[in-house]
Amino acid sequence: MQHQTTASPAHSVKSADRALAIVDLVAAKGYVSFIEIVTALGLPRSSAHGLLNTLHSAGWLEHDPSTRQYSLGLRAWHVGQLYTGHNQIANAARPVLDELASRLGETVQLARLDGSANAYFAISQHSVEGMRFGSSVGMRLPAHATAPGNALLSNLDAADVKRRLDDSPSPLLVNKAPVEASALRERVAEVKLRGYALDNQAYLAGSRSVAVPLTSATGGINTAISITMSASRTSDVWPTDVLRALVAAASEIRLRLGAREPGIVVPDLG
Repeated sequence: MQHQTTASPAHSVKSADRALAIVDLVAAKGYVSFIEIVTALGLPRSSAHGLLNTLHSAGWLEHDPSTRQYSLGLRAWHVGQLYTGHNQIANAARPVLDELASRLGETVQLARLDGSANAYFAISQHSVEGMRFGSSVGMRLPAHATAPGNALLSNLDAADVKRRLDDSPSPLLVNKAPVEASALRERVAEVKLRGYALDNQAYLAGSRSVAVPLTSATGGINTAISITMSASRTSDVWPTDVLRALVAAASEIRLRLGAREPGIVVPDLG
């Protein structure tokens, strides 16, 4: 898969775009060789050498001479620790997440939309009987393939959903099978009408998730809350048995963020 460095705004600086693309690639891969960077980003070798030397000297990247691979440097970690963009939401939500996770004995997650992915920034886990899921704070997953991601996409207008799906790496996969973008857009439209999103073992075998979006009270950050649990622990009436508690938690977070009303309608569960 080739990472794109084109389609940047007209006023952008090519070298800066390329440097950022390198950092993104290394962050996604963990360890990357010079050849992999040049191939994935389509960079001229001379430009790549200069950019890598600059990033290495500035501490954004580290280079292992024995393996000849690049990894993120201490500077990247330091800058990341200074990011506070979603602290207000996380701080308001933490007691609500902890209480819900403790009461249900399951995993409760808060995610935000990041391009065509959903990124987890708060997680509460109190499951002692069921499986503990591999999601962690900072993890990014394709929005089209997860319940939180579908809930986040449902907050957008149709044109924005299409753009983000078009920008996603191809092919678009759900449960390791390719899915047409048009079918995914229809799914997101259904989530918008229904008020919640479901993942019935589509992303990870043996797990089920239900998610609802948080709306305007999140200070412009598109956020969703989800409950993820082992399929073996779900009841015959899932997700009805957990959805009302999830919607109530979302409403409580909104009120803690200063909303005058919950702003979330309990879906018609029949």
